[in-house]
Amino acid sequence: MTNQQSASPQHAPVTVIGLGPMGLALAETLLEHGHPTTVWNRTPEKANSLVTKGVHRAGTVAEAVSASPVTIMCLKDYETMYAVLGSAGSALKGRVMVNLNSGTPNEAHAAVSWATERGIGYLDGAIMVPPPLVGHPESVFLYSGSQDVFDEHRATLASMGDPRYLGFDPSLAVLYNAALLGMMYATMNGFLHATALVGSANVSAVTFADLALNWFMPSVVDSTLTEQAPDLDKSNYPGDAGTMEMNLNALEHITRTCVEQGIHSDQPRLMKTIAEQAISEGYSGKNYLAVFEVFKKATQAS
Repeated sequence: MTNQQSASPQHAPVTVIGLGPMGLALAETLLEHGHPTTVWNRTPEKANSLVTKGVHRAGTVAEAVSASPVTIMCLKDYETMYAVLGSAGSALKGRVMVNLNSGTPNEAHAAVSWATERGIGYLDGAIMVPPPLVGHPESVFLYSGSQDVFDEHRATLASMGDPRYLGFDPSLAVLYNAALLGMMYATMNGFLHATALVGSANVSAVTFADLALNWFMPSVVDSTLTEQAPDLDKSNYPGDAGTMEMNLNALEHITRTCVEQGIHSDQPRLMKTIAEQAISEGYSGKNYLAVFEVFKKATQAS
C-alpha cells in the first residue's frame, strides 16, 4: 500500500501549483497541518523557503500532479491554469483539481467541461481572506461544483480555513467572490470618500472612523440591511419611513456639499443618478432599497 493510499484524510498528500503570496501561504499551512505537500511554480526559486521546511519541489507539472490525489491551483486566472496544466498530459487523469484562481462564472462553467473531458475531478473555489489569515478556522473559503469532490477532500480543504460549499453550480464560488469583493470596494470607497469629506474641515481619519465604523456602520447600516433583506426577496419596499424622493433630496445635498468643500463628487453624483432612474421607473414613493430593482438590470447604453 502506498503512502498516498494509507494516509488519513486529515493528512492526505496535496499539491499546490502557483507560489505567489497566497500560494506560499496555502502550501505552508497545509504542511503545518500534517499534509505531505508538493509544490510547483514557473520560477522554482520561489519554493526555497518551503523546501527548507519539508515541502517537496516538483521539477515538472506532471510530477507535481502525480504526487497527490488533489492539486490546489492558485494562479492568476483560468487561461494561466490551462497553459500550466497543458504540459501535464495524461498525469491529470483521475486526479482532482481545486481551482482557487480568479475569474468569471462563464469561465468556471468552461473549466468544468475542460476537466470532465480529461477525466479530472474538479471543484471551483474562492479565497475570501488575505494570505496572513490562511489556516485560521474562521477564515472562509468558498467552493462550488461537485459535492462528491468537496465531501471527499473536505478534511484537506478545512486545513486552509472554513470550507463553505455553495452548491452544484460551479460558477457560484466566483460569482460570490465578485459580489463580495464588489461590496468591499464600494464600502471602502464610501468610507474613504466620507473621510475625505469631513477631512475638508480638518477632521482626522481616526476621529471620524470611531463614529463611522464603530457605531454608524454596525448600528445603522448593517442592522438596517439585515432587517430588510427579506423584503429584497419579496421586492417589497414600503416608503413609510422615507421615500425615494426624500433620499434623492439627501443625495443632492451630499453632492452639493462635496462641490462646496472641493471634494471629488462623482461618487454621490452616480448614486443620485441611480436614485433618479428608480424614480423614473415608478419607485418614487418606495424606500431607498428599491434601487435594488435598478441593479437587477443591465446598465443601459448611454
